Amino acid sequence: MQQTALITGATSGIGKATAQLFAKNNINLILCGRRIEKLQQLQQELSQFTKVHILQFDVRYNDDVKKAINSLPDEFKHINILINNAGNAHGLDSFQNGNIDDWDAMIDGNVKGLLYVSKAVIPQMVERNNGFILNIGSIAGKDVYPNGNVYCASKFAVNALNKGMRIDLNQHNIRVCAIHPGLVETEFSEVRFKGDSERAKTVYQGYKALQPEDIADIIYFVVTRPYHVNIEDLIVYPTAQASATIVNKNA
Repeated sequence: MQQTALITGATSGIGKATAQLFAKNNINLILCGRRIEKLQQLQQELSQFTKVHILQFDVRYNDDVKKAINSLPDEFKHINILINNAGNAHGLDSFQNGNIDDWDAMIDGNVKGLLYVSKAVIPQMVERNNGFILNIGSIAGKDVYPNGNVYCASKFAVNALNKGMRIDLNQHNIRVCAIHPGLVETEFSEVRFKGDSERAKTVYQGYKALQPEDIADIIYFVVTRPYHVNIEDLIVYPTAQASATIVNKNA
């Protein structure tokens, strides 16, 4: 049976690369994001490969999440795969100099957004006794680094929620996995530095960072294992990175 995947944060980076790979492998797609123009462009691009439905909403707002999921047409209501990819980093300040608006944005997007979307999708998986949930975490959810404080806390929460989901959903035969990437060259740093593209570029200079397509390959591998196989927790670094704080920029 052809499967359907719902991907949050689908308009760029890991989400977009995953959507492109899934489409080429005949997985139906529900693409979610805030930027309608980019969603429409991606729908047009990928509809030549598979069926694509788009949902414009912000994962931070539970009412919008529920309204969007409930609006799905019948042919997209049966969600086999949930990719919780939407998330953000804002600022890189010491705890004492932190910006509360940045803290709220990270907690609302990285933690509450994951909860809201999962809550909207999981009941149908429980009813069918079948499904796959893949949560995109970060090495920041395994290793705290200077000035990472609240961002790291939000990703530690993703790590804990992933474990909690896996335990609670075990009785319902639902697979749950988290992938924790190191440095991936996406819009991530540009968002963190509030549009300062020159500063963002310095994060990826001097070495080969992971690319969104690298993580998409891993996601596809994980979700296509035989159903009795669950890869439950996976850390991925570029070769030049040894930890959250050690990067060989002369690689």
